Amino acid sequence: MTTTYESTPAPTHDGSGRPGDDVVAAVRDVARNAQVASRTLATATRATKDALLHALADALVAADEEIVAANADDLERGRDAGMAEGLLDRLALTPERVAAIAGALRELAGLPDPVGEVVRGQTLPNGLRVRQLRVPMGVVGMIYEARPNVTVDAAGLALKSGNAVVLRGGSAAASSNTVIVDVMRRALEAEGLPADLVQSIDGFGRPGGVALMQARGLVDLLVPRGGADLIRTVVEQSTVPVIETGTGNVHVYVDATADVASAVEIVMNAKTQRVGVCNAAETLLVHADVADRFLPAALAALGGAGVVLHADDRTVSHAPETVEIVPATEDDWATEYLAAELAVRVVDSLDEAIEHIRTWTSGHTEAIVTQDLAASERFVAELDSAAIMVNASTRFTDGGQLGMGAEVGISTQKLHARGPMGLAELTTTKWVVHGDGHVRP
Repeated sequence: MTTTYESTPAPTHDGSGRPGDDVVAAVRDVARNAQVASRTLATATRATKDALLHALADALVAADEEIVAANADDLERGRDAGMAEGLLDRLALTPERVAAIAGALRELAGLPDPVGEVVRGQTLPNGLRVRQLRVPMGVVGMIYEARPNVTVDAAGLALKSGNAVVLRGGSAAASSNTVIVDVMRRALEAEGLPADLVQSIDGFGRPGGVALMQARGLVDLLVPRGGADLIRTVVEQSTVPVIETGTGNVHVYVDATADVASAVEIVMNAKTQRVGVCNAAETLLVHADVADRFLPAALAALGGAGVVLHADDRTVSHAPETVEIVPATEDDWATEYLAAELAVRVVDSLDEAIEHIRTWTSGHTEAIVTQDLAASERFVAELDSAAIMVNASTRFTDGGQLGMGAEVGISTQKLHARGPMGLAELTTTKWVVHGDGHVRP
């Protein structure tokens, strides 16, 4: 198939990793085109945007064979490069996954439009009518890795919230993203809207990503989504405002009063349902008072599911002989495995569990399994991660699961947006003041 991006020039740089002038100019042109295109959505009704999302979903489903075939090329390259199984799972698309991605767009269409929402308002004593309204950001940039579903999620969220989007999806999913972006651009044009509402700069490689980070004044917001190195690079090098998404060194703490059967089920879901995602559990902490009842069953279930267990000595003493244990080191407490691996430690108190989490957390999600209300309230109050689960799997830290539709990422910073970032997080506000010839005394 001939795609929109086949003629993109090869990326250039000056030997230092900085983009060459040609790449900078080309990416800035992309951003300017996005700016112009975004204006068409400034006055678009919710009906128009929802119809567009349904059209995008229909187009993706109609092109599922083409998308899956392109994805097979990406998977082959990934395997040849030794990509971990968890990351290959993130990368993989099937007709069922394409249908699910399209379904997320349709769910997004069913959500309220945040644009125009009155955040607050009043009539002042002098008669001025003051309102603070939600408005689109304008142009949103996304830099992400090996996640072709993010290409669709980001586009859908941006369009519903009135924004244009510029995507840098990384080489691992290059074939998939090229086809997906082309399908969405054709659907936009079929709906009478500018194709430049959705653009990719993948053809410019890493220099293009750097140029996007430095397109201040043309790109209004940049969201990185991927590993720690990618996020750190974007945060440190970007001159465009960044919402920092974070890695997921996620903890589950099984308290002394936990229901053992429920705790085993929660831990298994948190770790094994999908290992290569940021809301999967990476460390299990177990209160000593429940260890002899919980750990034998939990470790047997985890080991039976193929999970490699990195455990402290106290955990080993409760492990069935059939379960293989790797001695834990301090590096394990700091690791986001994104694989079928889990660090396990026995603690003597809720205080010790909280202190461990404070020391090693990335601020993403923590869970407590307990029947003690006071313990759950302390856990919620004393930990400062973006999401806290009480008697629920960490896998619920997800925009779709929390009723927000798709998400552009999980924010672990504290400015503007935190946790799953949906429609409202891709808007800003403006003040609108109505007077009747008012002048300031």
